[in-house]
Parts: sequence; structure tokens; C-alpha cells
Amino acid sequence: MTAKVTMIQAQKRKGRYNLYLDEKYAFPISEAVMIKYRVAKGMEITPALQLEMMAADDVSRAYSRALDYLSHSLRTEKEVHDKLVQEEIEEDVITQTMKKLRELHLLDDSQYADAYVRTAKNTSDKGPRVIRQNLRLKGVGEQLIDDALAGQFSSDDRLDNATAMAQKLVKRYHRQAFKTMQQKVRQGLMTKGFDNETITAAIDALDLEPDVDEQWEALVAQGEKLWRRNRKYKPSERRMRTKRNLYQKGFLIDDINKFIEEQDAEE
Repeated sequence: MTAKVTMIQAQKRKGRYNLYLDEKYAFPISEAVMIKYRVAKGMEITPALQLEMMAADDVSRAYSRALDYLSHSLRTEKEVHDKLVQEEIEEDVITQTMKKLRELHLLDDSQYADAYVRTAKNTSDKGPRVIRQNLRLKGVGEQLIDDALAGQFSSDDRLDNATAMAQKLVKRYHRQAFKTMQQKVRQGLMTKGFDNETITAAIDALDLEPDVDEQWEALVAQGEKLWRRNRKYKPSERRMRTKRNLYQKGFLIDDINKFIEEQDAEE
């Protein structure tokens, strides 16, 4: 049994219309679906055609929402899929929508991975390991990540970025004992996602040497705090605790002994 289109009413939302069959409201439809099926007043529509048009409209609405989501920035397939799930769109409609987006090259995880690695390399302090983890969370496959890192983040790039980051860390921890500062620089680079080989090369490239005066000032600054903190102990235990604490912080034993002697002399 067919029904006739008797009215096409524009909704407040641009590109959306309400379809009336035999003077009664039937279902909403997008402009894209109207054009595809050449819907016009007086058109005869069978129940099967109506179901087909409604299904096409579901995909059209999902496609519009996906385009809106993609308009803000590049997205991975997983991100778009998860967004459509969040919009409570049925899985079969999502599948058709994703297929359409791929065919139109609006979804491309390879392109996304390349762009992400290139941006991270040029604008952040992230190393390859952290970049890989972030791309995994976004649903990008391992092979695509491997290809993007190989193509966009060369070993020279990694060394340059790691060296620049190491210089920042040296400035941050320069008031620590030299040994401790080196450890914190290495740990910081590991946290940022650089591999051991690159980290070692970056630290070597800085050719770090302890500044005697700076190291002594750092020892005195930390030593005086410890000396005051340990004043409740007997003199021998106070010296032992202060020595141990300073040694654990990476200071040289000769410098530590000199500091303790000076404290004893002052008191």
C-alpha cells in the first residue's frame, strides 16, 4: 500500500525536513536523502521505500554528526566511532557511516599518525615511547605507529629533542648534587619517552662537568637545613645523620666532611 507525499515542512534545523504522507506527519528526513531519492510533493512511497529512506536518513544524521566532530581537528577511527556511540547511534548505522567516511578519505589513521608524530616532534617535549602510548590510546595500529615514527621522527630528530630537553632539566636541577642532577635528567628524559641510547647520547652531548663553587653552595644550603633538623640528637649522632643524608643526596664525602667540620667549629 502506497502513500502520497502531501507536504514537506522545513525544520528549524538547517537541512532537515518533516515529511507528511496522506496529510499526516510520517518521518523526518535530511536534504541529502531528499535529493538522493528525489522526494517531491505528490510522490508515491511504499512501506519498503519508507523504511529504506528512514535508514538512509539515520546514516545521513550520523554522517553529519561525524563531520561536525571532524571539523574541529583530525580524528582517529576509534575516536569517531566512540563519539557516535556516545551519541547513542546504533552500531549498524555507525558501520555504514564509518565506511562512507573512509571512502571519502575523511578518516585515515595513517595520515593521523603522521600528523600527530610530526606535531609532537616540533611542538612538544615528548619522546617516541610516550607518543606511541598516546597513539595506542587513540586506537591507531602498531604498524601505522611504527611507520609514522620512522617517517616523521628520525634518530637525529630524537637526539636533538632529547638534548634540548636535557638542557632544560639541567637548569631545573642545577642546585642538586651533580650526581643527583644527572640521575634526575636521565629520569626526566625516560619519563618523556626517550630510549636509553638516545638519553645517553643527549647527556654526553652536553659534556656536563660539576661546578665546584655551585656544588659547595648547594651542599651548604641543604646541609644547613639538615644540621638544624638534627639538632635534637646528640652531637655524634647529629653529625652521622647529617653526613648520611647529604651522602644520599649525592654530595662528595670530602665536601661533606668539610661542611661538618665547619659546623662543629661554629658551635
